[in-house]
Amino acid sequence: MSPSRRRFVGSAAALGLSSPLPGRAQATRALTLQTAGLGDAEAIGYFVALEKGWFRDEGLELKVLPGGREAPPEAAVLSGRAEVGLAPLDGVIRAITVQKAPLVIIGAQFQKNPIGIVSLASRPIRSPRDLVGKTLGVAVADRPAVEALFALNGVDPAKVRIVPYANDPRPLLKGEIDAALDVTTRAPFTVKTGGGQASSFLLADFRLPPFGDVLVVRRDTLAARRADLIGFLRAGRKGWDENFRDAAAYPPKYAESWFKGAGRSIDSEIYVNGAQKSLIQHPKGVFTMSDASIKACVDALRALDIKAERTHFDTTLLARV
Repeated sequence: MSPSRRRFVGSAAALGLSSPLPGRAQATRALTLQTAGLGDAEAIGYFVALEKGWFRDEGLELKVLPGGREAPPEAAVLSGRAEVGLAPLDGVIRAITVQKAPLVIIGAQFQKNPIGIVSLASRPIRSPRDLVGKTLGVAVADRPAVEALFALNGVDPAKVRIVPYANDPRPLLKGEIDAALDVTTRAPFTVKTGGGQASSFLLADFRLPPFGDVLVVRRDTLAARRADLIGFLRAGRKGWDENFRDAAAYPPKYAESWFKGAGRSIDSEIYVNGAQKSLIQHPKGVFTMSDASIKACVDALRALDIKAERTHFDTTLLARV
């Protein structure tokens, strides 16, 4: 997965797999979820809930559409292709503030964005200031995130050598770079399989917005389908809770279905599933958006000249889950 899927600063450019289950007696209402990336462990909670029939228990026939760079979830929601999108926070807020899109965030899947700076444990980079005098690998699409990190943490960008990066930590293992902007729940697995041990820190721990992918809907959908959206959140939370009971148990189940064609090993998906547990779970339940976390997101985005508001987040559905 490219970190640009969850870039902190980027454009909200406009623009499958379905999930049939054995039928049950009651009628169901169709609901489509557009994810941020290809079928992988970052959406596994929804796959588990589908397998268990928990969306059907809520009267929903859920269809899950895989995302990617050519299918921004916020655009799918705006076009009506999906009722719910799992999208990067900054893309949603930019769509609202710049494009005046009638979108609202109803839940946060990632309490902390997994994007961060990955280095080797043998020569660890533990903070933005540790990058001074070092070589940092950054994908072109992710340069704005690094610029924001430097600006918010008093790092002179002229003192860090930035080189192109293809979201592959092998140059790190070879010593060609000192660190890379990457997904901290994925890159360490590649480092480990290459014979190294990774060290990392999250951008979210250094003044960037804490939330990663968030659940977004159109405001008219929020008004018209409140009960269905509450049911979606309830079933999705059950799926994530069940998944995290044993993070190694569920990825193998989807090797020939949801994960097929994503180009990743099941071992890597087991690793990701375990690594993301602490970033997704919350004492009050998956998808929680506390007032403090919302304020932290708003303040961080405003520091980046993105005019976020508390009204862009709606917690009334979560209060009913």
